[in-house]
Amino acid sequence: MTFPVYIDLGFIRLHPHLVFEALAYFIGFRLYLYTRSKEKLQASQALWVLVGATLGAAAGSKALYWLEDPALTLQRWNDMTYLMEGKTIVGGLLGGLIGVEWTKKRIGHTRSTGDDMALPLLAGMMIGRIGCFLTGLDDHTYGTPTGWVTGVDFGDGILRHPTQLYEIAFLLLLGITILVMKNRARLGRVHLPDGMSFITFMGGYLLFRLLIDFIKPTPHPYAGLNNIQLACIAGLIYYILLLRRKFSAKPTLIGKGT
Repeated sequence: MTFPVYIDLGFIRLHPHLVFEALAYFIGFRLYLYTRSKEKLQASQALWVLVGATLGAAAGSKALYWLEDPALTLQRWNDMTYLMEGKTIVGGLLGGLIGVEWTKKRIGHTRSTGDDMALPLLAGMMIGRIGCFLTGLDDHTYGTPTGWVTGVDFGDGILRHPTQLYEIAFLLLLGITILVMKNRARLGRVHLPDGMSFITFMGGYLLFRLLIDFIKPTPHPYAGLNNIQLACIAGLIYYILLLRRKFSAKPTLIGKGT
C-alpha cells in the first residue's frame, strides 16, 4: 500500500483526508437529524445548540493544537498557514461541550442534549480516522515505531503503531456499549438518566486518548504529558465530578430483576 491512498474516480483523484472528513461531517450530521429526540429540544433551540457546538469545537480544536508545541507556536505566531492548518479532536469535543453548555444557558434550556450527539459523533470520528490512516505520514496521527504485528509502514520503511486503526476499533466497541445501554433502558431493565450516553462516550474517549497518546510521537513538554493528555485529564475530572453529583442525587442505573 502506498500512502496517501488517493480515491481515484477515473476523471479525478481525491485526497483521502478530504473525502473522509467530508463524509464524516455529512453522515454524522444526517445521523444526528435522524436520531435526535425531538421532544427534548425544539427545532429552533436545536439549531442554536448546533451553532454553539460548531463554534466551540472550532475554537477548542485550534487552541489545543497551538498548545502542542508552545515554543513553535510562539515562534510562528504570525504564520497564518501554521496557525490554521492543524486541529485536534479532543479540543473540538471539549470546546464543543463548552459551546453547547453556554448556548443552553443563553436560551434557557436545562435538559441534557448530549445523548443525541454521542452516536453521530462516534460514527463521524470513525469515518474521519479512516481518512487519517489512508493519508499516512502527512497526517501526523500515527504512533511511535513498534515491533508489534500490527505495525504499519506508512512509506518510510519504519513500522509504526497504526493508532488511527486502534481508535476506530475502540470507538466501535464504545458505540456497541452505548447501544447496549440504551437498549437495556428501552426494555426497562435499567434506569438511564439524561446525559449518561454522552458521559459514557466522552469519559471513554478521553480515557482512551490519555493512554494512547503515550505511543504518539508528539512533544510531551508538560511533565511527560502532551497537550492532549492534559486536556483529557481536565475533561475526566469534570465528568467524575458530574457523575458524583448524579449519583448523590439519585441512583443512575437501577437493575430490575436482571
